[in-house]
Amino acid sequence: MTTDIIILASVNILAWLVIHIGFAWAGVKSPASYFKPHAWLYQTFFFEKNGILYENLFLIKFWKDRLPDGAAWFQGGFPKKNMIQADFDYLNRFITETCRGELVHWAVFMASGIFFLWNEPWVGWIMVAYGMAANFPCIIVQRYNRNRLRSIVAKRKSNGEVV
Repeated sequence: MTTDIIILASVNILAWLVIHIGFAWAGVKSPASYFKPHAWLYQTFFFEKNGILYENLFLIKFWKDRLPDGAAWFQGGFPKKNMIQADFDYLNRFITETCRGELVHWAVFMASGIFFLWNEPWVGWIMVAYGMAANFPCIIVQRYNRNRLRSIVAKRKSNGEVV
């Protein structure tokens, strides 16, 4: 009985590693043109209030910098931990990369349903809860940063800077 539990736990851990790394690798290797910042998923929704929701409800400013930047783990990844340039090309690329990061984290979360195939339902729900806990903070940070970057770009355009 104990051996079965250890094997099942090992399978679950290995499956999560493959899911996380696999989707992250696929995201990094996908062309930036696949990630359209003006697509529905990446729009700023009214309830986000341009990021105020994340600041007030989730207190994002206190913890967002503590999350790992997975892009740094892959060759060709775009580091999003710090903004290192301020030109329009860089800012637009950064916005696109927040879309890439968000989609990868949504995909990883959605994959949590696979755990119902070989686990008891209650374990499957624990895996879904893990998927939420591991990915929603990252999704929130991508959305928050994208709102902030869009505000910077819009402000600079309204000040007459050349795109």
